[in-house]
Amino acid sequence: MNSIFLIIIAAIGLGYFSAYSIKAYERGVILRFGVFKGLKQPGLRFIIPFVDELIRIDQRIVAMDIPPQDIITRDNVSIKVNAVLYFRVVDPAQAVLEVENYLYATSQIAQTTLRSVCGEADLDDLLSRRDQINHRVQEIIDRHTDPWGIKVTSVEVKDIDLPQEMRRAMAKQAEAERERRAKIIQAEGEFQAAEKLTAAASIMAKENITLQLRYLETLKQISSENNSTILFPIPIEFMKAFSK
Repeated sequence: MNSIFLIIIAAIGLGYFSAYSIKAYERGVILRFGVFKGLKQPGLRFIIPFVDELIRIDQRIVAMDIPPQDIITRDNVSIKVNAVLYFRVVDPAQAVLEVENYLYATSQIAQTTLRSVCGEADLDDLLSRRDQINHRVQEIIDRHTDPWGIKVTSVEVKDIDLPQEMRRAMAKQAEAERERRAKIIQAEGEFQAAEKLTAAASIMAKENITLQLRYLETLKQISSENNSTILFPIPIEFMKAFSK
């Protein structure tokens, strides 16, 4: 009776140490006495207790925050830049065998790459060509992490922190640019108005009746806007008719 009880206990213990449940987004890396033996797919899987070691690797996309980095741009402006890195493990075996801690290693290579790429660019390029900076950082990180079985899907620069004096200078520059555009628009409007007035004057000079109609229209506008007495002169053509 005691032997049966011991067998049952041993079987339960053996099942406890040999059975593993692997989720749908995970893969199990099997090491037997430290030697790679293969991968376990999702589901209920069994290993040899005290002989095999199972390491679960999550294959979902990881969003890793790159902390703010102190950077000096090519035009000698001190800024702080942070970003977010999106990647996933595509080869679980390489993520275990080729690097000690792939999360930490990826974070370090992302920080150094962000500092290097941003330090090679001017401040104007960082502000206006952010997509190109993102693509460049992604390419470099992906190339370095490829031997680790990691695929970098995207890199997005989030914030570029500028010094206060640089912010004031950029605000003045933007204001000056707006004033320049406003003056150009105003000058173009005056030029177009002058062209129209010149064309109208040319037409009025050819037809005397046009000038008189314009004169009457102006008197009408004055009388409607102001309560004042208007001295209406007698047209010269009317006096010529009586002189005959």
